[in-house]
Amino acid sequence: MLPGDFEFKRLKPSKNQMILLSIVGFFGLLVFIGIVIVLTFVLTAWMNGEPIIFANEGPEQPIVFPHKKHVEELGMDCTFCHRGVDKEAAAHVPTTGLCMTCHSAVGDGLDGITKMRSLYEDDRSIHWIRVHRVPDHVHFVHEAHIRYFSEKEGVEASAVCSKCHGDVANMEEVHGTEDGRVKQVEPLKMGHCVDCHKQHNAPTDCATCHY
Repeated sequence: MLPGDFEFKRLKPSKNQMILLSIVGFFGLLVFIGIVIVLTFVLTAWMNGEPIIFANEGPEQPIVFPHKKHVEELGMDCTFCHRGVDKEAAAHVPTTGLCMTCHSAVGDGLDGITKMRSLYEDDRSIHWIRVHRVPDHVHFVHEAHIRYFSEKEGVEASAVCSKCHGDVANMEEVHGTEDGRVKQVEPLKMGHCVDCHKQHNAPTDCATCHY
C-alpha cells in the first residue's frame, strides 16, 4: 500500500449523542449567562452604588405614602412627620396617631387612609419596611449631621436630608419608582461617607463612626 492510500473512517455522532451534546451545551450556556448576570450585578453595585440590573426600586410599603403630595403640594417639612430627627440620633417614622392628626378628617374614601384609620382604631402600628440601613458597627447620628449643615452652611433640615436620602418628594419622577416608593439612592458604604467627610472637613478618624 502506497502512502496516501490510507482511508480514515469519519466518526459521525449518533442521534442520541447529538441530543445529549445539545442539552449539555444549552445548560452550559444558561450557567454562563447566570454567572455573567451575577458578576454584573455585584460589580456595578460595588463600583457605582447601584446595580445596572435588578436595580432596587424601593420596597412596597403596607400603605402607599405620597411624599410628593405632602411635601410639594402641602409644603410639609420632613421634620413634621420625622420628629426629633434634628435632636436625636435616629430618624423615627411617624406614629399612626400623628397621621390621624390630619387624617381623622382628611382623606375619606382613600384606601390607604381607610386602612390607616382601621389600624389606629385597633391600636395597631403601621409596619413600614425599612429602606436605609447601615451596618450595626456604624453609628450614624442624624442630629449631628443636620446641626453641622444647618449651622455651618445654612442648610434647612429638610434639605440636609436629601444629601443622603435623595429627592424623596419627587422620587417617582426622578428615579422612576412606582407608587411614590422611597428607594435608596446613595451606596452608604464607608467610602461614600469618608468622601463626604473629607469634602466638608469633618473628622475621618475611626472612632467618629465606630464606637
